[in-house]
Amino acid sequence: MLKPESEEQLAEMVRSANGPLSVRGGGTRHVPGDGEALTTSGLTGITLYEPGALTLVARAGTPMAVVEKALAKEGQRLPFEPMDHRALLGTKGTPTIGGAVAMNVSGPRRVQAGACRDSLIGVRFVDGEGTVIKNGGRVMKNVTGYDLVKLVAGARGSLGVLSEVSFKVLPSAATSVSLLIEGLDVTRAVACMSMALASPYEVNGAAHVPVGLDGTPVTMIRIEGLEGSVTYRAAKLQALLSSFGTVVVERRSGREGGLGVEAGWAWIRDVKAFEGTDGDVWRVSARPSHAPDIVARAGAEAALLDWGGGLVWLRLPEGTDLRARLGDFGGHATRVRGTGPGALPPEPDALATLTSGIRARFDPRGLFNPMTGV
Repeated sequence: MLKPESEEQLAEMVRSANGPLSVRGGGTRHVPGDGEALTTSGLTGITLYEPGALTLVARAGTPMAVVEKALAKEGQRLPFEPMDHRALLGTKGTPTIGGAVAMNVSGPRRVQAGACRDSLIGVRFVDGEGTVIKNGGRVMKNVTGYDLVKLVAGARGSLGVLSEVSFKVLPSAATSVSLLIEGLDVTRAVACMSMALASPYEVNGAAHVPVGLDGTPVTMIRIEGLEGSVTYRAAKLQALLSSFGTVVVERRSGREGGLGVEAGWAWIRDVKAFEGTDGDVWRVSARPSHAPDIVARAGAEAALLDWGGGLVWLRLPEGTDLRARLGDFGGHATRVRGTGPGALPPEPDALATLTSGIRARFDPRGLFNPMTGV
């Protein structure tokens, strides 16, 4: 396995490559490609952190835990709530900040704070010719070339190998509460979450579990901020959602037999409901209003809704062709656990042509991860 420890070494390894490279960060996900493994795990360290400017710069292989610990010391956090799917996927390794960018990971706070790419303000990466490319900035007031920064986020290492990433960060919340409504079916749950998200009460999490820890459906709404503001907004939202049933306000410590706010949202973020189970796991992005129909048509063994219904996690028997079951549903279905071809959604012809042209520009030798496969 190739393991560069500097950007210069990385560039030289890419220039010297005689065949495909399978690019990976900390090895926590199934990565497509049969080429020689190249890991960024040797490119570590926070190179710039200015809490007052809300900016952080780190080498791509820096463990996520290192980044989060540094931020926590200053009462700050990454806005996009990166998940840890190692248990779900049955993998080991160490999640890295570069891997988060490559996959554009986005947890429950995406409904308010946006995706990983929305917090990304700069990147450095090595393209398929071994050229180091810098785009964006290291502080928010000096951001240029933003479109290329966004292009690299979510490209799964298909355009180049990340060496450094720059982020805007945000203060951590002083208080966090969840509003819980039990017993709703998927249709009513989506209506409830939509009402909460459309309210002026700054909801930053909205999820629904058709089968909760005690077997009862539970809908979860999260509010964060200063103590007085959270208390006020939670009371207002509790009244607003009362037509859907009894609304219980849960604080950080949680209720007897429950997970508590922090653990509960980590449970949603990491799709822990599917851990230790058999079968394929699919991630479906669509309009929240389409979620009830998607769950019904999928015939899944288990489901979980996040982003107010805009993200649907489904567990299905191994080898199930989910796209055939759903037909044209106006969204994207990605298999995140399972084997065989077709893990990524097919691209329309026009988009495929554009993608091919972009890849040819950044990776003319075809060294890096394909955007198809497992």
